[in-house]
Parts: sequence; C-alpha cells; structure tokens
Amino acid sequence: MTKETTDNTFASEVLNAKIPVLVDFWAPWCGPCRQLSPIIDEIAKELTGKIEVYKCNVDDNPETPSKFGVRGIPSLMIFKDGKLVDSKVGALPRASLNEWIAKNL
Repeated sequence: MTKETTDNTFASEVLNAKIPVLVDFWAPWCGPCRQLSPIIDEIAKELTGKIEVYKCNVDDNPETPSKFGVRGIPSLMIFKDGKLVDSKVGALPRASLNEWIAKNL
C-alpha cells in the first residue's frame, strides 16, 4: 500500500493526487525511520481510499525534501489539493500518529 515517490514523480503523485497524501521522508541509515516504517505501512493499509501514503528516500531524492524544508528525519507531511497542510518530525507513537492524521483528513 505504501509507494515510493522521487524528485521526478513527486508533483504528479503527491501534488496532483485526488485524495490527501501522507509522505514519509526517510533514509535507510535512520534508526527512528526504520522503527516508524511498519507503522506507516499499517496506516497505509488501514486508510486505503482515504489517504495515499508515499515514502521518499532523502538520500536518493535531495530536491523534494529541500523544497519542503525537511531538516530532520523521519519527517511526515500531509498534502491536500497540492498544498502542504501539516508536518511532524520524529518517530511518533502510533496513537499520536493516528490522531494527527485524522485531524488533517
């Protein structure tokens, strides 16, 4: 359910999406990113049809994180109608993540 997005596909996949999009900016060497990854995958399955979920590897795709001011990872951002509506930095507990997403849907 979770998909990869890149600098080349970000605009078409995320900014032009018909439903809200959660983007997880991460890197393979980041411990908190690896902890958060299975939770993000579960959320993607649970919210199918309500939200799209993408991951963006900041090492392989430096332009997009820079454009959106990513300073630390994991960084989670929610986009609606092509606009960034909210962001969080760090590995959040599942309950906090669920609340944050629900507030922004």
